[in-house]
Amino acid sequence: MEANQAASELTEDQVLNFLVNTLDEEIDIELGENADIDSEDIWDVLVGATADEDSVSHLCEISEDSPHGNTILHHLRTKFELSELERVGKTLIQQDILELLPDRPVEVVADLHLRPYYGEEYESKDELYNSLAKAGTTTFHGYATLYARVRNKRYTLAVRRLTDGDTASSILAELLGVLDGLDLEVKAVYLDREFYDTYCLTLLAAHNYAFVMPIVKWGEKIQNELSTGWSRVIDHDLQGEIDGHTWTVDFPVYIDCTYQQGKYDEEGVARHGYAVDAPFIETPRQARKHYSRRFGIESSYRLSERSVANTTTQNPAVRFLYVLISFLLQNAWRYLHWEYVASPRRGARRLWSWRFDEFLGMVRRAAETALAVRRAVPANKPPDDRFER
Repeated sequence: MEANQAASELTEDQVLNFLVNTLDEEIDIELGENADIDSEDIWDVLVGATADEDSVSHLCEISEDSPHGNTILHHLRTKFELSELERVGKTLIQQDILELLPDRPVEVVADLHLRPYYGEEYESKDELYNSLAKAGTTTFHGYATLYARVRNKRYTLAVRRLTDGDTASSILAELLGVLDGLDLEVKAVYLDREFYDTYCLTLLAAHNYAFVMPIVKWGEKIQNELSTGWSRVIDHDLQGEIDGHTWTVDFPVYIDCTYQQGKYDEEGVARHGYAVDAPFIETPRQARKHYSRRFGIESSYRLSERSVANTTTQNPAVRFLYVLISFLLQNAWRYLHWEYVASPRRGARRLWSWRFDEFLGMVRRAAETALAVRRAVPANKPPDDRFER
């Protein structure tokens, strides 16, 4: 065997089997005794549609060995309770990934991801999340996510569906509850600016997590601080009210100043303010540097949007299932890449190139083979010489 040559290989069929087995073990589809399909048939279609950004109906239509699309959609609509799916989803997402997290403290990111919705009004308005205008709408399919950041890689620990009426504090309370339940030492939690309020700051203190988050320019005082001066640390406070009681949260704000130098067609000094409670951050520059690491989470969202089954259904359980599978694919790719593809050696492992696009291609081809997706289409006359080589 040549140096650095792998002793074995991981085939696309095995990758598909890994994904289907993972879903089948965690999510129970209770089919009747006389059902003419089994749960693996359903997972083959869902994983294949996810990897190809296809719809379940279309994939079944062009496949010879798949169940009818209406059969699968019927089971999806009737066999999943949303509350149970949200509970099982956490264990599904965390499976195998926790093995990759190191013994040392890890950085955690909490974020809100909003996917614009332009369709007609839902039967239940609670199923959509309303927020500030973005991409021409104020209505979204919203998801709160919790990530662990290790070796510049992002691992999804939890996905929570957002509905109208959710508040930043209720979302954060649930995410921190998930984090508390993990055998995980946390270095710091990096949060989006949507979590900047007295309730969330109080929650972070109660859970005793170090944190960094950008501040919002609420009030004349902080607006003045962020419009003049140079890098510095100031004391700031926010007031909140609940059940008629008012309380104040005090915290330091690290203001970092940088020259724009034409970035985003802007000139002059840009001032960034961060609410910080982390022992390893001593200067405003460190606050901005550490917080900038969370921006990699956007690439996880881009990958998710490129690997989610296409659907127009308003069923919240089905939509959430599709999103869970899209995040599962990312976690499975990172797990398999590190655990099976990377070569153990003295020091750090050798991480062989295996792009997410290539991973999706392998899953798609394996699913097409399993479902016998058509490889030819009817023609009204024989192909001529131009079709030969």
